[in-house]
Amino acid sequence: MASQNEPNLPSRSKDEGTAQAPSKNALKKAAKEKEKAEKAARRAEQEAQEKKKREEDDSAKHLYGILSLPTDSASASSHQIFTELVDLYSAQENQEVTVDVRVHNSRAQSAKLAFLVLREEAHTIQAVIAEGGANAISRQMVKWCGGLNTESIVRVTGLVKPPKEPVISTSISNNELHVEKCFLISQADAQLPIQVKDCMRAPPMGDEGAEGEKEIDAQGTPIVSLSSRLNNRVLDARTAANLAIFQLQSGITNLFIEYMNKHNFTWIQSSRIAGAATEGGSGVFEIKYFDGKAYLTQSPQFFKQMAIAMDMKRVCEVGPVFRAENSNTHRHLTEFTGLDFEMVIRNHYHEVLTFSEKLMIFIIRALQTREQYIRLTKVVEQVFPGAENFKLPPGDDAVRITFAQAVKMLKEAGVEASEMEDLSTAQERALGKIMSEKHATDFYTIDKYPRHVRPFYTHPDPANPSLSNSYDFFMRGQEIMSGAQRIHDYNMLCENMRKNDPPLDPLSEGFKHYTDTFRYGCAPHGGGGLGLNRICQFYLGLPDIRFSTLFPRDPGRLAP
Repeated sequence: MASQNEPNLPSRSKDEGTAQAPSKNALKKAAKEKEKAEKAARRAEQEAQEKKKREEDDSAKHLYGILSLPTDSASASSHQIFTELVDLYSAQENQEVTVDVRVHNSRAQSAKLAFLVLREEAHTIQAVIAEGGANAISRQMVKWCGGLNTESIVRVTGLVKPPKEPVISTSISNNELHVEKCFLISQADAQLPIQVKDCMRAPPMGDEGAEGEKEIDAQGTPIVSLSSRLNNRVLDARTAANLAIFQLQSGITNLFIEYMNKHNFTWIQSSRIAGAATEGGSGVFEIKYFDGKAYLTQSPQFFKQMAIAMDMKRVCEVGPVFRAENSNTHRHLTEFTGLDFEMVIRNHYHEVLTFSEKLMIFIIRALQTREQYIRLTKVVEQVFPGAENFKLPPGDDAVRITFAQAVKMLKEAGVEASEMEDLSTAQERALGKIMSEKHATDFYTIDKYPRHVRPFYTHPDPANPSLSNSYDFFMRGQEIMSGAQRIHDYNMLCENMRKNDPPLDPLSEGFKHYTDTFRYGCAPHGGGGLGLNRICQFYLGLPDIRFSTLFPRDPGRLAP
């Protein structure tokens, strides 16, 4: 009998301690898994040892690989000289150069030979990686170079040599680069949403296939739609033509700045936020402004006029313009870049008109005569034929007609038009063809528009109140600028606003600061607002304004 002092042992379930041993099948499976894991470990160890041995045996391992940038400026090689690809057209044979470029294409010809096509902006060159040579290039290096992903950025050092035959697939055909060193700066993904080389021709315009649909041409080359390009703008913009377009657009901006500086304009930076919808109240974007609401301005028009009233005499600016217009056309955006200016009038508003015409002639002439712009235009011409064909007659004076003359020319050509209605897009295009044929010009101006088709601040023609002292500029039959003499008399301005359709209250919150400006005295003045994106589009003959807009915004696009 158990002692009363003997501790009570915990009770155990009936099944405890009698667990079943693993079955033979389970033991066999476990053994196989263990053997499989051991084999994998041995194989991985073997591969690691072989890789280590190859690396130890690789006589060229210091000549290629991933580039590690210095962590401090003291250790940086500041004396290293880098060359641009554009300089290799005229490089000397056996000249050693170092370039930072993109891999446009890579191809391993054999274990001993690989080819790269290197790209920088509009320029490409063939690079050759061959086993052996003075630097003892290894097969490992040849394989590594031949496997580089397209669009990766590399730093290549090599000798410039003439090829046995001109390389027709690259822009630099008279030279090639024999690689001595190649280091990876930034690796691109192996699978890209679109290929840059497929974007090197104009996309189909008009009706496109369904979103995401892959299309190919008769040769089996992918056709990249405009929508796909814009969805992948970072890749699309790398093409030679696109880079040239935006360098030309930058040039147009610089020429505008050059001309304004030459004529003593003051640069201003006006606000793009207003507390009320102005200029008629339509076509504006409403935004949340803390606990209230505000609006994105349609133009800097009011601010330019107020600056004139500040005695600045001549003002200009470059900045964004917002239009909440649901227009899905080839020339409309909800945001574009404006080149705006305003100036005091001494005697007659044609002072401003003539100045504006000479500004545009200066810009166009520079684009057609300065070497850097000629070169860029030729690059665009390869994708968009007609880019080099913009017509401008000799001399410093623009071809100028009145609105009445424009209507008469259209009627004589069999196009219906009225002196009491603004020109439609179709009529403007028809007039552009007439002007090109009759006056050999793709740039012209139309003066004296009907008063009722212009904004309320446009000054009426004193000799004929039904007309206005206003003008529009055109390139290839498309409007690029609207301008006018502005009303500077307070009473006339208020009266004009009240007669507007719909009527406007000059004392309302949205207008009072503007109209009060003219109560304090303001010199006669006029100006205009050029559309940078349109100037670039129509000068180059691009089929859509989105080609001349880095990140387009339209009713259907807010990204990227």
